[in-house]
Amino acid sequence: MRTKDFLGKLDHDRIVAAIGAAEAKTSGQIRVYVQRGELDGDALDYAQKKFQKLGMQATKERNGVLILVLPRARKFAVIGDEGVHQKCGDEFWQELVERMRAHFQKENFTDALVEAIEEAGKLLTRHFPKPAAPKNELSDEIIEG
Repeated sequence: MRTKDFLGKLDHDRIVAAIGAAEAKTSGQIRVYVQRGELDGDALDYAQKKFQKLGMQATKERNGVLILVLPRARKFAVIGDEGVHQKCGDEFWQELVERMRAHFQKENFTDALVEAIEEAGKLLTRHFPKPAAPKNELSDEIIEG
């Protein structure tokens, strides 16, 4: 699917609102990145590189989560920084990806992203509660590359 078509099918306001709602309860940070073009390699490897390039490892508690979608390549990945991954392990990510995949197969793209954001938010809230003086360390906007 062309990235432009994918982006056109997203309810951007609903996704940004979901990020804001999730982050309102935690010090964790969630970002959605939609990458244009093809990808021959592994989406997870690419997500890890993009995570670093976006500076997401710079959060104080190492509690960033990146949801990466490559519509043209029909690939996606969800990763958490080391602080998050230590709390949940591989099983959480695998379940989240499977739930997203089910939505993507039905072309319910916004639902896939919102559910992933909400689930990541629950995890972050449980392990990284909102501090007394919260600070949004990363933008909530959908990033396009």
